[in-house]
Amino acid sequence: MFCLPFALLSAGVSAQNASIAFGAVKADPSLPVEVTADALDVNQQDGSARFVGNVIIIQGVMRLSADDVLVIYKQDDGGKTGVERLEAAGNVILVNGPDAAEADKAEYTIDSGTVVMTGNVLLSQGTGTLTSNRLVVNLTTGTASMSGRVKTILNGGSD
Repeated sequence: MFCLPFALLSAGVSAQNASIAFGAVKADPSLPVEVTADALDVNQQDGSARFVGNVIIIQGVMRLSADDVLVIYKQDDGGKTGVERLEAAGNVILVNGPDAAEADKAEYTIDSGTVVMTGNVLLSQGTGTLTSNRLVVNLTTGTASMSGRVKTILNGGSD
């Protein structure tokens, strides 16, 4: 699985786009979202909540941590509320199975199971790493794509 990203990159060490696998286990966005943080501020006017300090979000096998996470709620026609999306900032780390990604910011849209990470993205898979400006992870399919000066180091094939 780890070799797949390198097969998709050009012979050089840089590319503009790369499609890769992410996470050994597909995530389930219908599972409850558990949030732990040092502090919580709730805004009744816009229906949002801000978790600050050592924020850890767990949903099934997916784990997201950051310095600050804004939770934006939605309300359906029947009056039921739920989480629409999470906006994370500062030291953002996304872990799903053996794969991990770091970035400056991330936005997780719960219903689609999509996480968009931006700013100094670093993806670690096994012993290899890739960097880019943007990473889009689909947790439900276990796939991801990187764009914006994708870079990796290709090692020789001799053992």
